[in-house]
This record gives sequence, C-alpha cells and structure tokens, in this order.
Amino acid sequence: MIESPVTPETNIKQPAWFTLLRMLLGIILFWKGIVFIRDTELLKLLVQRTGVGVFSQNSEVITFIVAYLTLLCGLFIFCGLFTRVCSIIQIPIVLVAIFFVNIQRVDQSTFELVLSIIVLILLILFALKGSGTISADEFFRTYYKAGTEEGNTERFFKKL
Repeated sequence: MIESPVTPETNIKQPAWFTLLRMLLGIILFWKGIVFIRDTELLKLLVQRTGVGVFSQNSEVITFIVAYLTLLCGLFIFCGLFTRVCSIIQIPIVLVAIFFVNIQRVDQSTFELVLSIIVLILLILFALKGSGTISADEFFRTYYKAGTEEGNTERFFKKL
C-alpha cells in the first residue's frame, strides 16, 4: 500500500477531541438556529434594539437570514461539511450578537455573553484549522483521491 503525503488541506494530525469540539459547536449553533426560528419576534426585537439604523430598518430580512444561516451552518459544522466557510459566515453574526446584544443585556444573562464569546473563539479556531479528520470534508477529499491513489478511503474508515 502506498502512503500518500500529507498535504496542507488534510487534517490528519488533529486529535480526536478536536472533532468532538467541532460537533459541540455545531450542536450549539443548530440549537440557537432552532430557537431563533421558533421565536422570530424575539430575534426581530433584538435586531431592532441594536441601535444600528440599517439593522432596524431591515429587521425582518436580517432576522430571516440570521435564523436560517445559523441553523444551516450549525448543521454543516456538526457534519464537518464546509466547516471553514460556515465558520467565516458565522463570525460576523456572533460579533454583532456580542457587541450589540449581549453586552447590553449582561445584567439579565451573563451566560449568553460567555457562550457567545466561547462560540466566537471556536468559530475562529475552526475557520483557521478546518474540520478535522472525522468529517464530511475529509471523507470527500479522500474519496476523491481514492480513484487515483490506493488506500485513501480504507485509511479513512480505519480511523473510525
């Protein structure tokens, strides 16, 4: 069996706990997406309270976009599919949530602020590092190579 060299886009040297951390981040984002979709009026009110004119004027559109992007990106990050892209998409959303929403409501709930800061740190980490070894990205990358190099798909399933 011929071993293929480790390329920069593969994440073979990342530990298994990294995958669990990515999946936890995906669950948190997916859960927040469901919460946003279930209570769109609350999200709309939070968007209007930011004090930014563009956000207040377009609160319905922004509410729709934020709710469904958070849900979809959470699902994709959980599966490890397009992890970097989804993380980059979520970073501005979480930054706005931290600076315009959670800091204003810190007296009501510090948990939301702390959770948002942790999510932001994880999003930056996964935007830089990628999805890890046990992910849809890695599977499709090795599956694509399976036709030209021997043993890539087998090596992926041995790690599971």
